[in-house]
Amino acid sequence: MKTIATRFFATGAIFALCGMAWGIVMSATQNHTLSPAHGHLNLIGFVIMSVSGTFYALSPGAAASKLAGVHYWLSLAAVLAIVPGIVMAISGSGEALAKIGSVLTLAAMALFAFQVMRHGIGGGPLRETA
Repeated sequence: MKTIATRFFATGAIFALCGMAWGIVMSATQNHTLSPAHGHLNLIGFVIMSVSGTFYALSPGAAASKLAGVHYWLSLAAVLAIVPGIVMAISGSGEALAKIGSVLTLAAMALFAFQVMRHGIGGGPLRETA
């Protein structure tokens, strides 16, 4: 994929498609037991990935930083851990993966906040206005 923004958007779109298909299956079977995991897939997998992609598309300085790649992989790992972790927790198979996914999600959001504060939107660092 060309840019970090494209990676975030493409991954978010894949997660959205998976979340939509999963929602259709839950509706068709009238079994909504796993809806918390479905919701996290849509929120973290699609919304947060897309918001991050938007930020990097608008902020070339941040997109060019090495931390942008770290942010992408950390975000991807977070979704891939938290969603099955929630499924496991709901099904009684343990909560360890959900806990790991939660920490990874928090770390990814902290890194996103750092990137925004460091680079600002559009390029330069945030500066106070008079």
